[in-house]
Amino acid sequence: MRANSNTQAMETERVPKLLAQLAIPAVVAQVINLLYNIVDRIYIGHIPDIGASALTGVGLFTPILMLLNAFAMLAGSGGAPRAAIAMGQQDQNGAEKTMGNCFALLLMLAVVLTTTGYIFAPQLLRMFGASDVTLPYAVAYARIYILGSIFVLLVMGMNPFITTQGFAKISMMTTVIGAVINIILDPIFIFALGMGVRGAALATVLSQAVGAVWILRFLSGKKTILHLRKENVRLEKDVIMPCLALGISTFVMLSTESILSISFTSSLARYGGDIAVGAMTIITSISQLVSMPLQGICQGGQPIISYNYGAHNEKRVKEAFFTQFRVCVSFSVACWIIILLVPQIFAGMFSGNAELVQYTSWALRIYMAGIFSQGFQICCQQSFVALGQAKISLFLACLRKLILLIPLIFLLPVFLENKVFAVFLAEPVSDILAATVTTIVFLSKFNGILKRGPENKR
Repeated sequence: MRANSNTQAMETERVPKLLAQLAIPAVVAQVINLLYNIVDRIYIGHIPDIGASALTGVGLFTPILMLLNAFAMLAGSGGAPRAAIAMGQQDQNGAEKTMGNCFALLLMLAVVLTTTGYIFAPQLLRMFGASDVTLPYAVAYARIYILGSIFVLLVMGMNPFITTQGFAKISMMTTVIGAVINIILDPIFIFALGMGVRGAALATVLSQAVGAVWILRFLSGKKTILHLRKENVRLEKDVIMPCLALGISTFVMLSTESILSISFTSSLARYGGDIAVGAMTIITSISQLVSMPLQGICQGGQPIISYNYGAHNEKRVKEAFFTQFRVCVSFSVACWIIILLVPQIFAGMFSGNAELVQYTSWALRIYMAGIFSQGFQICCQQSFVALGQAKISLFLACLRKLILLIPLIFLLPVFLENKVFAVFLAEPVSDILAATVTTIVFLSKFNGILKRGPENKR
């Protein structure tokens, strides 16, 4: 869609067609974005002699990675729906101020996170469960990645502002370009130059840098609807606080992934040792193959829901949500069936170690037993965000992980004889319970939110 027809399409284009135009590139972008980490892990897992230990070490960096992503999306997921709602209200200046304020926030966060992360990386990784064998690999990867965290923040935090304008293909190209560069550089740095895990981290940082340049060139160029202007790149309380209020739910979702990862790895290290931690590293990547496309579908639906909510078009908001809902549920159920049927295929992608592959296949069936419910959970929770409902989206973000999953990780081993089985079982139990509550809450509140309108969104 061209810039001058994007807003008209939000109002008049058939919803299934519009969702496809926006969601397909977003899903492709999310899947390709996974390659930044999955390709690293596949190559690292196949390094001769040290592959399994190196893979486990890099997996211990996951909590820090999730924390960086969380801060990026605090700005991106909070600012982009606010900008879309403002566009629906014909407030172009307000939308551009929102984008500029979020950009300023990302720059500030980059300075703080890079400094603290680099200094305290060894202590953090040891706390996450690194052993004497895996710690050197974890630190080597972490410090290089952290030095390039500004690029990660800009890519993840600013790309939603491209999608929310209807430029889904441009948004997709951000990750496509970076992923292609990463895939090319990984084997060169890891194997040809003999850099090992340092090479994997450097390849990822360089590819993210290219993505960040791509985004900034577009948002300051002629094709964009919302322009990144110097006068808006400064924090204004009245502008940034509503963005933070809305983005906090996604921040909690992602930052609790960090706490969650620590909980899993520390418990698994205690009950199952390095092989259980290595299996969790692989399982985390596989679970993202389900959750990230679901996020992409909702990222495509968000501009439609937010824009028409701002324009008071209740019928179109409902049509957009229920179309998105059907797609999300169908996708999650299909993934659930495939993973439970052939877990060994997915496990074998990441390692040639037969023992690790067999162990991971067993654990994967347990961990993924409730993955079908994520279609319900993510669609409804993200739709609250698209509608500007900060408080309820925050509660639901906390429900699955903080209220249910993390306590279950520590409680279930008390009652079950097989401690490792109990730790993995916590995931499907919390998935199903949280999805049930989230779906019921959303459907019960949906009509009331539409009737009140965006003026009462807080």
